[in-house]
Amino acid sequence: MSEESAPEAGEAAAVSDRAARERLLYLRSSIDNLDAALVHLLAERFKCTQQVGELKARHSLPPADPAREAAQIERLRTLAADARLDPAFAEKFLNFIISEVVRHHRAIAEGTHEAPGTPTGG
Repeated sequence: MSEESAPEAGEAAAVSDRAARERLLYLRSSIDNLDAALVHLLAERFKCTQQVGELKARHSLPPADPAREAAQIERLRTLAADARLDPAFAEKFLNFIISEVVRHHRAIAEGTHEAPGTPTGG
């Protein structure tokens, strides 16, 4: 895409230095690609956790597994530190995911879970 046809929004259009503007747009394009990858990875992760929830429900296992969750949090904190990402941020992120997974597992066990991607609301 040429610079003339590249969409510019917000402060990117206000950057007067052409090289800085191009770098900003390039970096934001990379961020957009990474965001898309994150969404797809999360979707794949939730497909797996849905199967775990179904297996737990079939075998009358509890929706949450505190020992596994604690081990995963510790593992992710170590991975984050190795990747130079704030371990506290990584822990908050994983705790959010875990809470959603447990919520889904409870719904599966109660028979109230909708398939992923099912629209909700009216």
